[in-house]
Amino acid sequence: MILDGFDILAFLAAAAFLAGFVDSIAGGGGLITVPVLLLAGLSPIQALGTNKLQSLFGAATATIAYARNGHVNLAQQWKSAALSGVASAVGAWLISNIPNDAVRTFIPFLLIAIALFFWLKPGLSDDDRAQRITPFVFTAVVVPIIGFYDGFFGPGTGSFFMIAFITLAGFGVLKATAHTKLLNFASNFGAFLVFAVGGAVLWKIGLVMGVAQIAGAQCGSYLAMKNGAKLIKPLIIITCLALAVKLLADTYI
Repeated sequence: MILDGFDILAFLAAAAFLAGFVDSIAGGGGLITVPVLLLAGLSPIQALGTNKLQSLFGAATATIAYARNGHVNLAQQWKSAALSGVASAVGAWLISNIPNDAVRTFIPFLLIAIALFFWLKPGLSDDDRAQRITPFVFTAVVVPIIGFYDGFFGPGTGSFFMIAFITLAGFGVLKATAHTKLLNFASNFGAFLVFAVGGAVLWKIGLVMGVAQIAGAQCGSYLAMKNGAKLIKPLIIITCLALAVKLLADTYI
């Protein structure tokens, strides 16, 4: 067993709470949990698989909270959710067949690239904007691309969905975040099934972190609905870069 110590589980639970809070507002919770799981000693595939289990709890909690308050219509979005889940399952299957050493090598560079993305992206508001593509094209093209990424790697998926909803579908930040949670839950579920079948999920760790995710997601979604979505990109950038540097040091030094 990789993780038996109470202190380590408590640390992972704290990271999951923070990830659930961050993810429910602006996405990017996986930028916290995946590197932390890697640093705790899990293999890359185990980290990705276990992360999908614990992420399900936070995504489901936030989705239900937003739906109850009328920010997302579940009945109208089921096709997009299903497509997101299928694409994510394909991505999870692909990365499950890549050697662990190769995965460990490129993860830090993906983290750095994502940090640069958040650093350079423009500021956003809660106001709706003009659509740049039709809902059909968004569902048929954008959703499966991001869903595939979620299964293949994952961290930052919620933020990518949110930015796509804002820049392409014309949603305001709060509306985009609410719809993102549904699609992110579906993509998490699709990838989770693949990882679970392949034995890449550590259930004890994932369930402990999942409970903490629920608490964090409840706090974050409440804050977002009360005050509007507040960007927390400095936190995401600092966390992402710091953990990428740590992983690079462990690999090359």
